[in-house]
Amino acid sequence: MSEKVAIVGGGIGGLCAALALIRHGIDVEVYEQAPELKELGAGVQISSNGTRVLYALGLGPAIERVGVVVAGKEIRLWSTGQTWKLFDLGAVSVERFGFPYMMFHRGDLHMTLLDAIRRERPGAIQLDRKCVGVTQHTDHAEIQSENGATTRAALVIGADGVQSRVRLAVFGADRPEFTGIVAWRGLIPRDKVPAGIKLDTGTNWVGPGGHVVHYPVRGGALLNFVGLLERDDWRVESWTVQGTKDEFANDFRNWNPLIHECIRCVDVPYKWALFARPPMPAWTQGRVTLLGDACHSMLPMLAQGAVMALEDGYVLARCVQKYGVAPQALQRYEAVRRERANRAVSGSADNARRFHNPDLAHAAGAEAYVTREWQEDKVNARYEWLFTYDATAVPI
Repeated sequence: MSEKVAIVGGGIGGLCAALALIRHGIDVEVYEQAPELKELGAGVQISSNGTRVLYALGLGPAIERVGVVVAGKEIRLWSTGQTWKLFDLGAVSVERFGFPYMMFHRGDLHMTLLDAIRRERPGAIQLDRKCVGVTQHTDHAEIQSENGATTRAALVIGADGVQSRVRLAVFGADRPEFTGIVAWRGLIPRDKVPAGIKLDTGTNWVGPGGHVVHYPVRGGALLNFVGLLERDDWRVESWTVQGTKDEFANDFRNWNPLIHECIRCVDVPYKWALFARPPMPAWTQGRVTLLGDACHSMLPMLAQGAVMALEDGYVLARCVQKYGVAPQALQRYEAVRRERANRAVSGSADNARRFHNPDLAHAAGAEAYVTREWQEDKVNARYEWLFTYDATAVPI
């Protein structure tokens, strides 16, 4: 019988799980559909509950070289630019939660995990291995790849994202529902960032039917810029579709001039449609389980999608170490993680409604709304349960 754990998907969640398993002494291989691993996406926020995992994996010095520790986060009004403090970060995050809140270019964080795995297990990552099926047997599971290869493993982990082929093979087709929100993203070089845009802060511009987020990445060399707007005429769930600056600007017509200065400075704008998936009643079956977006994809309104995948990966490794390379480990992993992950899914949906509220249309009503919705006790209730979580010590 094989004692190997096979992970389908070489994104942040899959690589974190692989590195955590390696650190816990487990034999693991990662099967990635791409012929090469290259830089995709733009920014990703990793709060203290996620950086805790990265430090536990021994990646502290590496992430400090490429990440940005911002001073705090703020709310700005879409029209006037009026600003409210959301919460302090920097040293405050370390003091309150033990670890920093950091901003990364997704490619930098991905490469940090990838480099660590390749140093420890040079052959652990197999490229050009697109999964087309998974079958289970009494003492092992098998992955069928598009190139005809078959892989046997004691356990199979589907970390292959929102359009997971592992989920499809084991649980059947899902039912994604278009949220009515289209997202835009782009990067702005530091020297082109307009005056009036802070480079040491994460900022959420909130408005009726949309919001904009921006924050520094790549050691402060770039500003990650994301705009989300309610519209129903674009329904492609892909991160790699290029749009135009004119279309981007038109979606945010009448927004603050600073927003438009930023849009003009974006290198290449990409757009994608946001889909929601109902919570899965179970994401483990026998020797197969799911991780990250494959089982609990969420809207990017709570900045926890990647963080939940990091937590998943570390808890999974701990469970395999404790219960062995056996179905019981996967059952325990899901039992520990499902309620928390689904709560994050709900919190993300709640923030979408909060960020896009009609009360934000006019400055007078907006001030009362923001003051009410972002008062300190409400902010703490939304975020403290997230930031204090310890994937390295939660009972398993």
